[in-house]
Amino acid sequence: MLQSRRPITAMSVPFRLGIVLVATALAASSEPVDWSGFRGPNAAGVAEGRPLPDKLDPQANALWRTPLPPGSSSPALTGDRIYMTAYEGEQLLTFALDRETGRALWKRAIERPRQEQTHALNNPASATPTTDGENVFAFFGDFGLVSYGPDGEERWRRPLGPFHNLHGMASSPILADGKLIVVCDQDLDSFVMAVDPDNGETVWKTERPEVVHGFATPTLFEPREGPVQLIVPGSYQLTSYELSSGKKLWWVRGITWQIKTAAVVDADTVYMTGWAPGADAATRKYFPPFEEVAKIADANHDGKLSPEEIPVEMRHTGSWRAIDLDQDGFMNNRDWSFYRARWSSVNRTLAVKPGSARGDLTETHVLWDYDRSVPVVSSPLLYHGALHTIKDGGILTSFEPATGKVLFQGRLRDAIDKYYASPVGGDGKVYLVSETCKVSVLRAEAPFEPMATTTIGEACYATPAIADGVMYVRTGKELMAFRGE
Repeated sequence: MLQSRRPITAMSVPFRLGIVLVATALAASSEPVDWSGFRGPNAAGVAEGRPLPDKLDPQANALWRTPLPPGSSSPALTGDRIYMTAYEGEQLLTFALDRETGRALWKRAIERPRQEQTHALNNPASATPTTDGENVFAFFGDFGLVSYGPDGEERWRRPLGPFHNLHGMASSPILADGKLIVVCDQDLDSFVMAVDPDNGETVWKTERPEVVHGFATPTLFEPREGPVQLIVPGSYQLTSYELSSGKKLWWVRGITWQIKTAAVVDADTVYMTGWAPGADAATRKYFPPFEEVAKIADANHDGKLSPEEIPVEMRHTGSWRAIDLDQDGFMNNRDWSFYRARWSSVNRTLAVKPGSARGDLTETHVLWDYDRSVPVVSSPLLYHGALHTIKDGGILTSFEPATGKVLFQGRLRDAIDKYYASPVGGDGKVYLVSETCKVSVLRAEAPFEPMATTTIGEACYATPAIADGVMYVRTGKELMAFRGE
């Protein structure tokens, strides 16, 4: 059950908004919609049109259970296929399962050319594959991109990296407008790139020098006027690019220093959350520019700062590697600029209504923001007229999308846990999956009461997939399919 709190009002920009049109409601039809990548159509996490389970019980309503190799990527569904990735030793795996039975159809491997460092909760198969309805496209931080046909025949491969990301790569590729898009945010040489899905060759590539390592999957935004946009949350900045060319269109500064979440959109607004350790509003600090610090601290006048030269009150208490971006043992102007920005950025949930504006929209087009109970890893869910977030500790917050008013905030008392999987919605229900595989099913209308909470496994990091009235959940050891009534 939910332990509720009194509603809290978020900061909002005082002007009248039109009716919020949830773009994901376009999926509501009698025809099933394939779930072709991370969180389904446009990473929205919504699938309508068929009844979905009121609870997930492996003993009562599981259609099948299939053992899996390690990995935390989510299923991609199309036709009669489920595409997934995993890893075993030195092999990076892409495989296909039969959607009706869970039976393995084929498995293909490429050898790992390297083993990049990852966070303890990350792994070489974190990025979710995507499919165009026949072919599958997978990204591995230890290799790059690879594509297979429906029969498992390799179509092409595109080596990328090595990457400079101390926690490993995790952004999932997406398909849009005949292009395969991949975001590679890292501490050096971040970029977003579009490749030709027929051969893996570059269509366009845009450098992202203003961001460092991150893990966000991009989404699409189709405003009433202007070109289709690619929305990419990143460290310190939310950025929009023209999908056709990769041209940077607009951005919002002040985003926290490490982003794991995908943005969600409606007809005219972009919503995102961002959380990083030590970036709560109450812990903000001001540090002078590099030139000022170097004047008083650069004892040997080499234009760099060693760990010992940095004034005690400005020293980083965590890993030196996290702030020494080029790993040369010193802080230069670039390192310090990002370190300084880290202390001025804030964890928050926010909404941006860009209209046809271009350039820096930080002071002009942020509708509202909210700096409490911000999710650590999971992306927001825009469903049934509310924006839902889930924070570690089982704290559910539901916002009115147009204003940021908190409609409800409470704790899932039967699922107080960490949350890495993102919430998904369908059939008037919201599904929340915790790290220890506690699955809470909530009604999508206030007061968002839980219908059931069950435990289906030992560890869950992958976001569930939904299609044709079936929910697919990957645990640490298997993939399970659950059907509604």
